[in-house]
Amino acid sequence: MQQHEKSQVWWKPGVTLFIKVSASIAIPIIIALFLGKYLDAKYGTTPWIFLGLTLIAFIISLIAIWKNLSRYMHTLEQEEKEK
Repeated sequence: MQQHEKSQVWWKPGVTLFIKVSASIAIPIIIALFLGKYLDAKYGTTPWIFLGLTLIAFIISLIAIWKNLSRYMHTLEQEEKEK
């Protein structure tokens, strides 16, 4: 029974990692897009605030991706040690 359960959810960790990495990219960029456009329109600085926030969002995305992948690699290493 346990082997049957493992074979049905073999894809779940990969999908979870994909969703986390995708969210790590999309959420900061979308926030930077809307906030940057709003602030540029408010202060008349087009496109500088938008570009600055996009750069910050890119850096945040890179850090978040690195952390997610590091955790996943650590989990894989722990599972391999347990075998």
